Order: sequence, then C-alpha cells, then structure tokens
Amino acid sequence: MSRLGRVPGAALVLALACASCAHGPTGGATAGGATHPARTATGPDSVTSALWRLDESVGVNAADAGPFHLDGTYGPDTRSTFGRVGRARSFTSSVNSFVYVNTHPALDAGAAFSVEAWVFPNDFGDFEDTPIVARWAPEIAQTSWMLSIVARNIRDPDHPGTGDHLPLIRLGTVGKVFFAFQPEAAGSPRSYFSSRPLELGRWTHVAATYDGEVVKIYLDGLVDAQYASPGRVRATTAPLFIGNVFDPRWLTGFGGDLRAGPNADPFPYYAFRGLIDEVRISSVARAEFPAARGQ
Repeated sequence: MSRLGRVPGAALVLALACASCAHGPTGGATAGGATHPARTATGPDSVTSALWRLDESVGVNAADAGPFHLDGTYGPDTRSTFGRVGRARSFTSSVNSFVYVNTHPALDAGAAFSVEAWVFPNDFGDFEDTPIVARWAPEIAQTSWMLSIVARNIRDPDHPGTGDHLPLIRLGTVGKVFFAFQPEAAGSPRSYFSSRPLELGRWTHVAATYDGEVVKIYLDGLVDAQYASPGRVRATTAPLFIGNVFDPRWLTGFGGDLRAGPNADPFPYYAFRGLIDEVRISSVARAEFPAARGQ
C-alpha cells in the first residue's frame, strides 16, 4: 500500500476505535438558530459505496453506514452540532479540521460515480477553494477527484497559498460548486462548475455525477449544470478527506489525536468553513437524490 494510504500506528488505533454511532433526532435547530422540518435519514442502498452520516456526538470515529465499513477519523478541530439530518460536523479554519478515511478501491470513481452531501457554508474562504470531499493528494500521480466550493482566491503576501488547485479554478466563480477530476488517460485535470453560487448560512444539497460521458452537478436535487467529458477518472491510493485537503503524509497520531504533525504547514489554505452532513459516494451516476427531496 502506498504511504499515502497509511496512517502512523497510533492513528490507526484511533481510526478503529469504537465511538457512539447512534443517530440524533432529525430536523430541529441548526447553525445560526435556523430551523427546518424534521427529515428522515436516507439509508444505504444497493449502489451506495460509503455513507458517512457525521452524527457522532462523542469520540473520534466517523462511522460509515455503507457495505465496506470505511470508518473515518475526526480531526481535533471539528465539532458535533445539529445538522440537516440528525447531527452534523462543524468545520473551521484550521489544518486540523478534517475527516480522514483510509484508501479503499470502493472510493475510486471507476466507470460511473456519484458524490453528494449537505453543506452549510459560513464562508467561502480566502484562497483557491474549500473542499467538501476529495481524493486529491498533492503528488500529481495521486490526484483523482474532488467536490469543492470556489473561494475568493485573495493573494496574501504572508500566505501565498500552495497554488496546487489554481489550474482548476475559473475567474468569476466564487461560491460555485465544482467537480474536478484527473482523467485516466494522459492530460490536464478537468473541472466543471455549477451555474450559480451557494448561499452562505443556508443548507444546500450538492452532488456531482459522472457516467464516463457527462458530468452533472446538482443543487438541491435538481440538475444545475452538465458537461460532455468522455473518459474515466484515474484511480488512486490517496485517502479521502472531508472538509479539507492537505498532504496526508503530514498526519501523525502522536499524543493521542490524529492531526497534522510538526513538519506540516499549519496554515489552513483549503479548510472548509461551516457544516457538512450526510456524505455519500455511490457506484453509479445517480439521476435522483432522495435525500434532497422536500425542499
């Protein structure tokens, strides 16, 4: 296994630790005091590869309800809070705000693929983008796919950014959802954008699908944009991150928590700012998203 797919020993223990996996009550209060009608959680179906409900109120284990039980590990700067369905995870501007999931072939896009989540962004970020869920390691041979939100791309002389995602971003797209992938065949990464930006301080169901011919981006269960893009997404041994992206070789379990180690760049270039709930990966290009119904 590539070293990208490994976590140091103590972190492996953390990733396997048993934490509360009970789902909280649906609906009710959310970020900023907003309320929504009660919602029923949509369970895994026959084409679900992974489903992280992010419901845990204690512990470091992010349980996967899918068939492969690809449990993740919460970074120490995430918090449990009320979500769109039950509870959700709150992410902040910190390199240690993330969910880490070890590499597995079920996370590859293959010939067909869908990725979806509920998001409640509080801010779009100052650098290139703020990933929702991604397998996008900084080593060029390990980049695969990413669902993200375009940030403001402010040039800060004290923190110039990594620049790794600049080739993916278009001008005038701040706040828009985009799906990027590295083709299996030789070539540059491709990125495709929603037609409209997200609203800050509001829950939105976002999704991207790819069937080897067409990329579609969905907002609140409806097709928002689609693009012809024949090919396949390159497989990778990179792990999966929710709410952040950085070099996984920075991770250490020394001291008890899984976190970026002393050799890491501590600046949170790609940290998501807000809440994420109900992250699902599917092995088909879904045409419907039951989780997004009832807007």
